[in-house]
Amino acid sequence: MTTSPIAPLAVRQQFMTDPALGAGNFLQKALEANPNNTVPYAFTHTTDHRGQVVLRGHSLRDLAALRDRYAHWYRANGVEQGEPVAVYVGEGLEPLLHFLALTALGAVPALINNAMPERTALRYIDHVGAVGLVADDPTRLVAAYRADPNRRRPRFIVPAAEIRAYDPLDDPGAALPDGYPHEHAADEVVALIHSSGTTGTPKSTMLAHHQFWAGKEPRMERFPASPDDRLMSLMPHTHAGGLSYFLTATLLGLPTVVMSDWRRTVVEPVMEAFQPTMVASFPRTFVELATGEPPTRAAAKVHSWFNTGDGAHYGHIRRLVRLGERPAGLIKPWLLPRDREAEGALPGSQFIDGLGSSEMGMALFGQVTTPETERNDRCVGKPTEAVTAAAVLAADGREVPVGTVGLLAVKTPSRTPGYWNDPELTRSFELDGYWLTGDVARTDEEGNFYHLDRTVDVIDTEDGPVYSLPAEEVLLADCGDLVQDCAVVGVPSANGSLHVPVAVVRMQPGAVEPSADELRERANKELAAAGLAPLAAVIVAGDPDGFPTGVTGKVLKRELRTRWATLFTGGVRG
Repeated sequence: MTTSPIAPLAVRQQFMTDPALGAGNFLQKALEANPNNTVPYAFTHTTDHRGQVVLRGHSLRDLAALRDRYAHWYRANGVEQGEPVAVYVGEGLEPLLHFLALTALGAVPALINNAMPERTALRYIDHVGAVGLVADDPTRLVAAYRADPNRRRPRFIVPAAEIRAYDPLDDPGAALPDGYPHEHAADEVVALIHSSGTTGTPKSTMLAHHQFWAGKEPRMERFPASPDDRLMSLMPHTHAGGLSYFLTATLLGLPTVVMSDWRRTVVEPVMEAFQPTMVASFPRTFVELATGEPPTRAAAKVHSWFNTGDGAHYGHIRRLVRLGERPAGLIKPWLLPRDREAEGALPGSQFIDGLGSSEMGMALFGQVTTPETERNDRCVGKPTEAVTAAAVLAADGREVPVGTVGLLAVKTPSRTPGYWNDPELTRSFELDGYWLTGDVARTDEEGNFYHLDRTVDVIDTEDGPVYSLPAEEVLLADCGDLVQDCAVVGVPSANGSLHVPVAVVRMQPGAVEPSADELRERANKELAAAGLAPLAAVIVAGDPDGFPTGVTGKVLKRELRTRWATLFTGGVRG
């Protein structure tokens, strides 16, 4: 019988009350406490010469050895406690290894999604003030620094392959510092996580040692739901969501495949090989998995889909929950005792839509959808137990009445300490002790929250504000036979005063494409039935450039607003 890597219940309960445990030392804590630390739990994926998926497992001891080797290199190259180092590498396990090595030295990894354009990455690195830069291919970055002698240059700029090939035994002078791995203070910064950049230049969110662990303690006892659970992490692991799931999986010893690619063509074969019971992702992969022929074999064992970041759309969710099977009575695995006995299986799975962000530290709202759940557009459920207070506020900080739209605000120990090198920006998100999430929302009489829009995306029309997300929900759910994905944005009206809503859509593959007017007519009929404002136009994106997305797959609405700014004013489109 194969030994399970999952930590015993007593160990997980110990983690729940350990005052020193946090985001800076979770690997070390797991290594010391889990007696199964030589059993592989973290899997990477490759494809062999026959096109077959190959999974490679790594134990806690394996990861600690890689962490120490990377840390030796960083130490030999002069990295000191508290110094930020930019890590600009491909997704998967690699950025996590750099995170583990740098935090073990007390340094601050600034993780950068390698899909970020190089010019944007350079501006971000300048803002962070990184002392070093590690990249898969730093050639053009080096050229950019050479071309601009006034630009502050990191002390070292090296290819990631150099660190992977490093052997401390070949470097007799290399030694890890006394007290390694570093013991973090509760408020010590352990990472810098950039925003998606959907609203402009990425912000640099600080994660602190205790703060980023806060709120996740209950999952040690209640997650996963079964000893046989296996997680597929499709989160970008340079972002807070990916780091959060990896932290949780490491402490639990939960078998997890750490994906380096989120596209369905790569994901589906790995799913078939790994047979996960849980899948965690941003919405981008769920859109692809919900499109076309359902991945029935790949998702055969899935009982739970976890989404975080932006809310997912019901039009995609309802297709996914038809897949897989779930134990009878399964609701939110992290809210169930581990020794729950299954009472048989039900067809279909559950989708947990968690509204969160790097700034919130974790998903702070959660809505569960099963095949039996009635549709409830844009409901993100109630606050999780990590939230000490949640409210919808007016601009002056007063709580608005039930049903009234306002600013979503939370109080929680999991919220970020703020933005790196930008206290003024940090203060702009604070109001009377609350953290403003950057969203507009409303509540209902039962205490449920409804996510209506990002504050920057609200459309000011002659008839009042129009919220883009409910309109997108209707297009994807009620016109889903035609529309695969969409974005509703505001553009200047014909008189140039206020704005009107328009939709940019990606059509379903193989769909018989109606004219834009016919599609708008159908969309407006469905919007009217839902009591929502009509669209002034529907624009079909003919190629990926027509539907631009950021580094995490979120559509860049600011680019769409610019591109179609003169649609009704007679100017030349940009």
